[in-house]
Amino acid sequence: MILTGSEIKKYVENGDIVIEPFNQEQLNPNSYNYRLGRTLTFKDDDGQYKTITIPEEGFVLYPNRVYLGHTWETLGSCKCAMSLIGRSSTGRLGLFLQVSADLGHTGSVHKWTLELVTAKPFRVYPEMITGQISFWLNEGDASLYEGGYSAYSCPQISKMERKVDTDGK
Repeated sequence: MILTGSEIKKYVENGDIVIEPFNQEQLNPNSYNYRLGRTLTFKDDDGQYKTITIPEEGFVLYPNRVYLGHTWETLGSCKCAMSLIGRSSTGRLGLFLQVSADLGHTGSVHKWTLELVTAKPFRVYPEMITGQISFWLNEGDASLYEGGYSAYSCPQISKMERKVDTDGK
């Protein structure tokens, strides 16, 4: 069962959901709007990873490249599973978020790595509202997630990259 905005607020107030910092104006009927953090990681034209701080005047994302960002907010819950998704307003402009990994496991509380892909040049700004997170009650026995990327609060490249042959060799 998905939580409504009023239930998300109650869960935040009683400590069962973490949204830090919390802003009432970012609450929706069934989700909370999260903001883009200040760091982006991506492969440059030489195939090397580059990490930048997004300047106040913004940074232009280009097609055919995956940018890894992070949520400005620390988000999570030990009571709920989460879905991190894009917003229709940015999607209609060509910016896609969480292209493949939109599930947040119960027990994960951190700044989430975001997968940003754009269909056309798109300027992003630090702390701009970028996506939304919804919270889902677990049915059955829930075990807390303790692996993968949940220990990180900055953009993390894939741990599979060394195993995946991207050059066709």
